Amino acid sequence: MLKRFLILLLMSFVTIGNIMAQEESVVIQKKHNPKRATLYSAVLPGLGQAYNKKYWKIPIVYAGIGAIYYIADMNGDYYREFRDAYDYQSGINTNVSEEAIEYASKYSANNLITLRDSYRRDMELSWIIMALWYGINIIDATVDAHFFEYDIGDDLTLKVEPVIQNNFGETAYNHNYNAGLSLKLKF
Repeated sequence: MLKRFLILLLMSFVTIGNIMAQEESVVIQKKHNPKRATLYSAVLPGLGQAYNKKYWKIPIVYAGIGAIYYIADMNGDYYREFRDAYDYQSGINTNVSEEAIEYASKYSANNLITLRDSYRRDMELSWIIMALWYGINIIDATVDAHFFEYDIGDDLTLKVEPVIQNNFGETAYNHNYNAGLSLKLKF
């Protein structure tokens, strides 16, 4: 009998504790966390934008990644072809593709070196741009998370008005007029 009473008492405390915890979680609202958006976007590009509920930005992030990857891959392919063509022409490597053999017969050694170096530079620049795009993705998610709960009220106005000032000189015949713009920002 005492055993049943203790089990019933323990279950009551657990149930009451769960109910109170649920009530507290309803009362406590989660704030939008910029650190979380930064982390999400760093782990998987576009995930920070999803956390910020800016779903329309996700295709832009991945379109940029796809386009930059395509350009880097294409430049990498040309770099390897011209590298192999130069190696074939100079006798370093005879086991190359048909395209490399064709390039070796078309271009001089100096031209092959120039083309190889140009495509290598473009490939490396593409990877640097990819890293910058990745960084922009993270920065965008972070900044957007900071402004997630920012309230822009109806009182925010900017008035631009033309202004003409009459500056009288020392004599009645000497008048100076200044024209400009007046900017009035109301918060």
